[in-house]
Amino acid sequence: MINATELQLLKDALARLAEGYADLPDFKPEFDVPKAADVLDEVAARMQDNYPYYHPQYAGQMLKPPHPIARIGYAMSLWVNPNNHALDGGRASSAMEKECVVELGRMFGWDNPLAHLTGGGTMANLEALWVSGRLHPGRRIVASTQAHYTHSRITEVLGLPFTAVPVSNDGRMDLDALEVLLKNGDVGTVVATMGNTGLGAVDPLQAIVELQRDYEFRIHADAAYGGYFVLADELRNETRAAYEQLTAVDSIVIDPHKHGLQPYGCGSVLFKDPSVGALYKHDSPFTYFSSAELHLGEISLECSRPGASAVALWATQQLLPLVPGGEFAAILDDCLIAAGQFWSRLRDSSNFVPLMTPELDIVVYAVKAPDSSKASDRARQVFAAAAERNLHLALIELPIELVQEYAPGIRADSETVTCLRSVLMKPEHLGWLETIVDVLETSADAAR
Repeated sequence: MINATELQLLKDALARLAEGYADLPDFKPEFDVPKAADVLDEVAARMQDNYPYYHPQYAGQMLKPPHPIARIGYAMSLWVNPNNHALDGGRASSAMEKECVVELGRMFGWDNPLAHLTGGGTMANLEALWVSGRLHPGRRIVASTQAHYTHSRITEVLGLPFTAVPVSNDGRMDLDALEVLLKNGDVGTVVATMGNTGLGAVDPLQAIVELQRDYEFRIHADAAYGGYFVLADELRNETRAAYEQLTAVDSIVIDPHKHGLQPYGCGSVLFKDPSVGALYKHDSPFTYFSSAELHLGEISLECSRPGASAVALWATQQLLPLVPGGEFAAILDDCLIAAGQFWSRLRDSSNFVPLMTPELDIVVYAVKAPDSSKASDRARQVFAAAAERNLHLALIELPIELVQEYAPGIRADSETVTCLRSVLMKPEHLGWLETIVDVLETSADAAR
């Protein structure tokens, strides 16, 4: 987990940081070092009660370790502990944040978005839908049934009506069902999910953009999970066509703490039209007196925010620029290749039935069984047996009709089926596939 090189880089960065404060009188905070050592030893012991999220044999939920430069940049900045709410709380880190979001915007083909970092995708989506509600008061928000549950919660907080749109058997929003809702005339915003967290499916954004020409509504792209794949070369043609339409949407959410190699929590919201900043504008006599420049606090619903997130992200984007064909894009491609190869291996398995072909790096698969209840039981047994062998998976509950589309041999004796799900979001997963598949098949045989 920790190596001497990272610790030396942190030490060197802290020494360079200290040079900027060398003219101050000497000051060192005092604390009980022996007691702190005992407490930290206990903390470290308790933190062992976690899954090994950083390891390639963790192939369960969407948990990815930060890049070393992000860890080091974040930790180094904590010796200053900047607050990016106002310039006088984080001058350098605020500048870094502005540069970071410019690069995020360019990744989607936007030159001058209104954007800032957030504590995560939930807060970012809240801001996007808050703007939608201000521009279309009282109008309905719609998202697919496979969209993140945060959207229904957020709309309830905002006092806006919400409707979930059914999905087709590939996990994407059903366009016919969407158009029925649009014909009612009360839809203000359509949320297009660019990689839903359950199935990894990408909503057909090109068709949603076409519908916008006939109906008046905003398009918000929830790309919290899948946004960075706009840089990837290994996307399927249909998926690539959806990503190419991101430049046409009204707002985008992306989480650097997922595929952007950042620590939690680091999300981001971007608006194509900078004039929506007028909706945030306010005056505060105690935070906005130091500069006539735009403060990030003036375009954010959050107030205090960690400048450390901006420092870590800026450092990462300097090391791994957000450009097609670059080193960062190659990392994403390895994840896509790993998912495709894993799906192919499962297709030849005597124990498993893979569901839809993965669009991104999420693979969902059922355990072969005569009926849905036994398939669910066996999935839970495989989950436990794999964990005993240090292979960590995830479980997902899916409608029986969706599962039968890919596993028609499973008879329906329940409304849902518990399936297994693997998020292969670490580039190292590609080199570990042989081990992962061997442990998975061994676990299934043992469970059976």
